[in-house]
Amino acid sequence: MSNTTSIPDLSQALTLLRAGELVGIPTETVYGLAADASQPAAVAKIFAAKGRPNDHPVIVHIAGVEQLTDWAQNIPDSAYQLAEAFWPGPLTLILERQAHVSDSVTGGQNTVGLRAPAHPITHELLRQFGGGLAAPSANQFGHVSPTTAEHVRHEFTDDQLKLILDGGACHVGVESTIVSLVGGVAKLLRPGGISRAAIETVLGTAIEHHTDQASAQQRVSGLLDSHYAPRTPLLLGSLSALLQVASREHSNGKKVVLLTQEENTTIAYPQHKMPNNPTAYAQEIYATLRRLDQEQFDLLLLETPPQGAEWLAIHDRINRAAQQKLN
Repeated sequence: MSNTTSIPDLSQALTLLRAGELVGIPTETVYGLAADASQPAAVAKIFAAKGRPNDHPVIVHIAGVEQLTDWAQNIPDSAYQLAEAFWPGPLTLILERQAHVSDSVTGGQNTVGLRAPAHPITHELLRQFGGGLAAPSANQFGHVSPTTAEHVRHEFTDDQLKLILDGGACHVGVESTIVSLVGGVAKLLRPGGISRAAIETVLGTAIEHHTDQASAQQRVSGLLDSHYAPRTPLLLGSLSALLQVASREHSNGKKVVLLTQEENTTIAYPQHKMPNNPTAYAQEIYATLRRLDQEQFDLLLLETPPQGAEWLAIHDRINRAAQQKLN
């Protein structure tokens, strides 16, 4: 698989996007399913292809801070502080939308999510495009996000998606951090590639963390209880609890696999060692779940990773991906 995209590919992507078609794009977080955010009919194709609820907002990707006023109004100084510190990069800002921004993008809310991705291919695409691209993750709604172009190819037909820009494997591997700045008050809605501590350092103040739609009081990407989930049932828990389940299910003829951070030489069923480093873990988790999904296991058993601020985004994703959590 190529790690580069040619200029003709970018030209084809621009032509398709301007014509209201969908394009798969690489970002540093996960691959996105992109459409011209100013064309409601084009954005509607994203929802149809993904099976995404119509009231679930999508993030608008822009080239940089100079486009903030194209999409948002009453922008607080904190937005410019965070954009200067972390853009281009894995940070989404929720701001009051401009009146012209379509309900198809905002889910009918008075806010819009904006991000400037750091991947050089998509940054250049956005620079040449000049507008904004609505681009949720390029997968069926609620399922594991894609971190390679090959993952995206498995999700959609050629009729749905005529072009995927191949930018190699995503180096962050989990979705962007989402921070609401509506009313000038910063709230962490979804942890991601930028840590809460780094945001608080820039702003010089502590920020609240909302873990669900109800406490956030607004709909944003990735806050549903079930999200990022493999099709194979995933159980999350302590190693001791998982070993009990695995032994029982294996004895009953079930095909199980244990995802653990310490390999166990005494077990008779497959296991996969996950990284002890949170950066490497984030890079690998989606690709690992996707690969195991294809191997016809009856049950995926994932050991709960360590606690700590650097693991916050990973805990958020795997808790939403798990069908059941064990002590």
